[in-house]
Amino acid sequence: MSTQPLQQVIAATRGVLAEVSADQLAQQTPCASWNVGELINHVIGAQNFFAAGLKGEAPSEDQPDWSAGDFLASYDAATAAALEAFSADGALEQMVKMPFGEMPGAAVMGLAMTDTFQHGWDLAKATNQSTDIAPELAAGILAQAKQSIPDAFRGDDGAAPFGAEQQCADGGCNADQLAAFLGRTV
Repeated sequence: MSTQPLQQVIAATRGVLAEVSADQLAQQTPCASWNVGELINHVIGAQNFFAAGLKGEAPSEDQPDWSAGDFLASYDAATAAALEAFSADGALEQMVKMPFGEMPGAAVMGLAMTDTFQHGWDLAKATNQSTDIAPELAAGILAQAKQSIPDAFRGDDGAAPFGAEQQCADGGCNADQLAAFLGRTV
């Protein structure tokens, strides 16, 4: 298995992040508990979280406010670390202990892809960018999500990883369909 899909997700979200300006950091996002700056911090922190998990390390408690500085450079550094961890020999085949359970590295990479891509969509939506992000990639993540996300993972914002599935308008782009499936109002 290759890290190529994760690399594509990272690039797609980077494209959105590159268009976020400092004056948008306080804007609300589709994630009710995070504004744009807080969501940027989550996206960057998540890369470090996944990299640490693959290395068998506990995630760092030190979470700086990356959005207050050059958040694009911080994203690049964090995603490089995540890609390095996922690319290590045997990383995708090994069992990885995460705070929410043990799973194969390939499954952790699937989580990283879904989280990174979806939050790229959230940032695009919050900053009035196009949400039609990487259509083929979005279709693949949606297909994977439909197979791997049970109803038990759905609930209120902050209490569960995903909200209740929402409706997406007929003809909605793949990224919008994914967002709706993951509980976002499109």
